[in-house]
Amino acid sequence: MTATGPFTHLDGAGHARMVDVTAKTPTVREATAAGSVRCAPEVVAALRDGTVPKGDVLAVARIAGIAAAKRTPELLPLAHVIGVHGATVDVEIVDHGVEVRATVRTADRTGVEMEAMVAVGVACLAVVDMVKGMDRTVEIVGVRLLAKSGGRSGTWTRPDPEAAG
Repeated sequence: MTATGPFTHLDGAGHARMVDVTAKTPTVREATAAGSVRCAPEVVAALRDGTVPKGDVLAVARIAGIAAAKRTPELLPLAHVIGVHGATVDVEIVDHGVEVRATVRTADRTGVEMEAMVAVGVACLAVVDMVKGMDRTVEIVGVRLLAKSGGRSGTWTRPDPEAAG
């Protein structure tokens, strides 16, 4: 709860505002998110064989995810501009498609949960963009935060044992 009520992103008049984190002390923070791209078996075979017509899908997805993590405040209007000091995007071909996991780190005044989730979402979109010509039913599923650490609220890990992928 804040001085303006229970909604931290609204002022006293109910207007959207960015939370002021100026007084917070920078701390090391980390967040990990994951998501999946489901696609047809023929696409999975092409991914494994490296024969997707548009090229190296996994490399494009990794770079897209890292770039997206750094641009999160441009996409989410109330997100803070923070230093993304580390970002990894791991992609793995699995039987149903591609699993994506991103971990983002900072030493700043606010967390990187949104940066990790945006990295996953955009990496998944990059996969879709690369294979959509082969499979119009391709879909993104299960984008979710797996864990976060640092800051006032400390460490949190998703309690769902299936969340690890």
